Amino acid sequence: MNVVVYTTPTCSYCRQAKEFLSQRGVQFTGYDVSRDKAAADEMIRKSGQMGVPVITVGDQVVVGFDRARLEQLLAASGKSERPHFGLQIADASKIAQKFGLVPVFGAFIGKVAPSSLGEKAGLRQGDIVTEGNFRPIHNADDLENALSALTSGSRVAMIFLRGQSTLKSEIII
Repeated sequence: MNVVVYTTPTCSYCRQAKEFLSQRGVQFTGYDVSRDKAAADEMIRKSGQMGVPVITVGDQVVVGFDRARLEQLLAASGKSERPHFGLQIADASKIAQKFGLVPVFGAFIGKVAPSSLGEKAGLRQGDIVTEGNFRPIHNADDLENALSALTSGSRVAMIFLRGQSTLKSEIII
């Protein structure tokens, strides 16, 4: 599947779109339409738009950085190779607050699917992930973002709390 991104250097949404694709391991061709008249004309012909970003996935055109639509198109084309960790997670601070405990920052593991990457990493129900690939994990969104950037063959290092112990796990997915 051919993915093309039409951008300009000053467009923040263009940078986000390219980062989004790169994090998912999607190869794409990028054109700076402020410097490439032929690419600008092609973008307008395909999309009917003069604004950027314009992203084509095969014959489908996405105007603007529409993350949900891109996920859908990439999944349909088999370009999204995001591994599934099999974890149900929540904000650890919210769970602690619910039970009247001292707030702990991290991602609380509610469930771990059998034979999943989460189980392979040694995670168990009740663990609290505080660091993922050297990035601090303050809540469930942080863990989701850290894991979403991974593709097959990536190395994953996690630091997590289990009771009073701090543990480290490292796997290759």
